[in-house]
Amino acid sequence: MDPYWARLQQHGESGLRVSQWLPNLARHADSLCVLRAMHTDTPIDSKGTLLLHCGHWVLPLPSLGSWVLYGLGCENENMPSYIALNMSSSFGGIRNCGSAFLPSTYQGVGIGQARQAVEPSDGSNLTNDSISPNEQQRQIQLVERLNQRFLEQTASPEIEGMIQSHETTFRMQMDFSQQMDFTSEPQRVLDVYGAENREQRKVRWGRQTSVDVFARQCLLARPFAEAGVRFIELNMEYWDTHTTHRRDTQNLCWAVDQPIASLFDDLKQCGLWDDTLVVWGGEFGRTTSEEENQDGTDHNPRGYTMFLAGGGVQGCFAYGRRALDVQGTFAVEGKVHVHDLHATIVHLLGLDHERLTYRYSGRDFRLTDVFGRVVNEIIV
Repeated sequence: MDPYWARLQQHGESGLRVSQWLPNLARHADSLCVLRAMHTDTPIDSKGTLLLHCGHWVLPLPSLGSWVLYGLGCENENMPSYIALNMSSSFGGIRNCGSAFLPSTYQGVGIGQARQAVEPSDGSNLTNDSISPNEQQRQIQLVERLNQRFLEQTASPEIEGMIQSHETTFRMQMDFSQQMDFTSEPQRVLDVYGAENREQRKVRWGRQTSVDVFARQCLLARPFAEAGVRFIELNMEYWDTHTTHRRDTQNLCWAVDQPIASLFDDLKQCGLWDDTLVVWGGEFGRTTSEEENQDGTDHNPRGYTMFLAGGGVQGCFAYGRRALDVQGTFAVEGKVHVHDLHATIVHLLGLDHERLTYRYSGRDFRLTDVFGRVVNEIIV
């Protein structure tokens, strides 16, 4: 592969190498903990995505966010505790933020559509203007009593989750609309994030993307975190660069660089940086050799890079090493499997992945199953 397209430059006191296409993220080089030897079990998009989110691609298991919420509990009863922004309906779809056999109150709440910029909301869809709030509350209480009676007969966790969902939805009318209406942000903030930058650039399959698609997710993430949302997932598609990878990768970096760097600035300024764990990555990496006559790269589960930042991880740090063979890069030192990543994330959030269990169908399940080790080398 021609090396010019991925030109790396050293940044910060750590001298961490960051692509020239990520100049804003490079400002935070000393805050990043880079995992250079990630590896996973499959080169298939849908399987890899489910493995990253749920720890398994066959069994319908709870997502990472659901396990975290199950372990930590709710911080703000007026807000969903697990929000997934712009999640794709492909590659496992709703399973990637689902709670499976955990009570449904732990499942993620999806907001927005993949590939589209989230629109500001005043929360009007959460209210019913034809009745007063008191009348609405009486309606919900009636439905709750009926559901409670049915719950006593069936002992169904789905019914219990529905009762809690109704209660949360009613309370959301107070806080949620304020968090979603980012039009109240000063113009300076919107510009810093790029939330109104609708310039279109080409990506894979002749499609286009713009800065505002990811910027609005980042702009919402900060007030969600301030409001006590435990787990927030942001999504950006089109990284599967089998063709025109030079152009597409450069344009995708352009679309995410300004927003994520601005979110980092915000988290540091508002005092949330040390309490917020940021995980950046995907289901696997890319090969270092081009596909024949395609100007593109293939899937590489054997060695790729992710980074962590914020709460509890070492900044100015790169962990692991990859080697090169004719098929691409593969992890050789400091290897971190997806199960290890899950164990480490859970540990950084104050939980023990081996004790975070839920009994279902006659056995105790956990996120990491019988695998996973905490990567203590990257923890402060």
